[in-house]
Amino acid sequence: MEFVKPQPTGKGPENWFDGDVWFDVIHAGQEPSRLRANMVRFAPGARTAWHHHAVGQTLHVVAGIALIGTRDGTVYEARPGETVTCRPGEEHWHGATQDRFMQHLALWDGTAPDDDRPETTWLEHITDEQYNAPRTRAD
Repeated sequence: MEFVKPQPTGKGPENWFDGDVWFDVIHAGQEPSRLRANMVRFAPGARTAWHHHAVGQTLHVVAGIALIGTRDGTVYEARPGETVTCRPGEEHWHGATQDRFMQHLALWDGTAPDDDRPETTWLEHITDEQYNAPRTRAD
């Protein structure tokens, strides 16, 4: 058993996020584990750029309302206790509503040592029109 010394909270870089986003690395797997886990906090209106993960991503909402957007223009709302899974290669974004902080646990796998794909591929920032699209709840 090992107790891992916490790393300092990091500020989300501007090329990956719009607005103020902070994250705490919970786990950055050491082989053979490839598990990655971050607790991510979004200020009101903050969101990621478009991105995708080689092996997929799971988001578990802890506080606030998470917005998760897909390339077909759908913007889902997820509430505390809800979990959303994004398939490998699925382009998406996530963030907070304009009026509330949002916090989620982000889980994903790094790629295997013989896989030269990046675990996360960052793309362009979302537009205000994409962020402000009508929102829906999953059934």
